[in-house]
Amino acid sequence: MKEACAVFAIFAPGKEVARLTYFAMFVLQHRGQESSGISVTAGKKITTFKKMGLVSQVFDEDTIGSLTGTAAIGHNRYGTSGGSSLENAQPFAYQTGLGPMALAHNGNLSNTNVLRKKILASGHSINSTCDTEIIAKMIYSNQGKTWNKKIIAGVKQLKGAFSLVILTPKKIYGVRDPWGVRPLVLGKLNSTGFILASESCALPHIGATFIRDVKPGEIISIDKNGPKTVGIINQPQTSFCIFEYVYFARADSVLNGRSVYESRTQAGKLLAIEHPGKADFVISVPDSGTTAAIGFALQSRVPYVEGLLKNRYIGRTFIQPGDKLRRLGVRLKFSPVADMLQGKSVVVVDDSIVRGTTLHDLIKVLKRAGVGKVHLRIASPPLKNPCFLGVDIERHKELIANKRTIEQIRQKIGADSLGYLSLVSLKKAVGKLNTGFCTGCFSGEYPLQIEK
Repeated sequence: MKEACAVFAIFAPGKEVARLTYFAMFVLQHRGQESSGISVTAGKKITTFKKMGLVSQVFDEDTIGSLTGTAAIGHNRYGTSGGSSLENAQPFAYQTGLGPMALAHNGNLSNTNVLRKKILASGHSINSTCDTEIIAKMIYSNQGKTWNKKIIAGVKQLKGAFSLVILTPKKIYGVRDPWGVRPLVLGKLNSTGFILASESCALPHIGATFIRDVKPGEIISIDKNGPKTVGIINQPQTSFCIFEYVYFARADSVLNGRSVYESRTQAGKLLAIEHPGKADFVISVPDSGTTAAIGFALQSRVPYVEGLLKNRYIGRTFIQPGDKLRRLGVRLKFSPVADMLQGKSVVVVDDSIVRGTTLHDLIKVLKRAGVGKVHLRIASPPLKNPCFLGVDIERHKELIANKRTIEQIRQKIGADSLGYLSLVSLKKAVGKLNTGFCTGCFSGEYPLQIEK
């Protein structure tokens, strides 16, 4: 599974905007580990630096020190549309009739092919394979005489999931798609600085405070006068990605006014009610299943223990697509506490199952360590469908839950029992919010027509 991207923007004259962006992107590393980039302006030109790799690998002290200015945007990418290469790394920067601009994007368009044809027909070239370039060219190729007008006209033609941050010499902009599929928040830094970020968890780490979520369809500009809503794209029904609560967001973030940590704990409690397991211990697949496992243990009154230790020095990028390397990665990444688990029955909690390869090998590791029975519990419904709106969940045929019953999945993985949280309970876990949800990966029902 590839992850949603991270975007960040800051307008803060007198502050080290590139350094603050670096720290924020480091906090948001969980949303993308393929490439990282920062664009900065001091009021005239825009300077961009981006490379393949983690934030800590891309930037050093000399680079950060050279990126001076009053405003900046940043991006961490883990490919959704387009391949893994520097040409798709963000932000994208351009010289236009109104001057320079840079843009970074989290999400995925559903009308990419239509827009690509329109751009090519207008005489513009397309040099990358990701839809962020298409978004940028839809904006700056419009006839509007101000950035406000160009951005509003450009984004009105987009369909799909998009949380955007845009940098011009005098302003930063934030745009959230009218369905509100991907998150975007507004924050404040001291008395004069303002921030846009994919998640609220980025704010306290740089001394900023949360103001509010950017509304679905809202276009915000920020300059020396502060934030201002310059446009609204109306949509009757919002469709926030419910999988953000399950996996993508960090546990210390707040989405739509709801704590991610509380949502995952509640999901674990409801999972214990729906699918209790007779066991000596509850353990998690760290770190993705830990919060739900704690909730499961609290509800079931079975002690939670740290039965699997995770090697923190092996990131997700180490686990390669090939089965042999993936299986080797599982053995290197997770180690059971054999002395404690030998002869015991355990409930193993994870957030989701995609291909099933990791859990299949993990159960083998536990059995070799002497575990008696493994009762697998998943804190979300079966993933049966791809995501077309910003998350590169595998094709239908690669999803273990596609065309398989739960019993068939259990047999293939090798668990002694298997239980998934129902979609109804997942919605309960994230709270009664004033928003609809996209549940396409679970239900096959998407908020808009998808190009396939």
